[in-house]
Amino acid sequence: MEKYIVTREEIDDFEGIEKRHFLNDNARRRNKSLGDLTGLTGIGFHLIEIQPGHESTEFHVHYHEEECVYVLEGEAQATIGDVVQSVRAGDFIGYRAGGEPHKLENTGDQVLKCIVVGQRLEHDVADYPQQNKRIFRNKDMTWNLVNLDDIEEPAAGRKI
Repeated sequence: MEKYIVTREEIDDFEGIEKRHFLNDNARRRNKSLGDLTGLTGIGFHLIEIQPGHESTEFHVHYHEEECVYVLEGEAQATIGDVVQSVRAGDFIGYRAGGEPHKLENTGDQVLKCIVVGQRLEHDVADYPQQNKRIFRNKDMTWNLVNLDDIEEPAAGRKI
């Protein structure tokens, strides 16, 4: 039977998984993907928990996918481009596709709990500017991570 409803008790009992970003050892979070539990494929809907002193992810920007965060509990610093701003329970952050690079860091003394929602497109490109890296993600293909300095932009194939 397909699952459409996940009860509060099921969410509380669901351990989720510990995630660590492959480019940032300090980016650690517990992730409960409620979207996966109900078979959502076009968007990801996650409850995340970040321990004090840890980050949500590596500083990055998506060129095709949008993301947003709603802070449920705790305090953090949201870095968006060159701006660092404090956020707390009740605050909402919207990350536009192709906007500014971003990350969250739990600067409080309790667990930071957030709802994170993001698109799941078949193709996306994201930059990690502090690592000088770009990742290419395409459906049914392995991901490709390249150095930004090594990217070539050929004129081949352009229409006149």
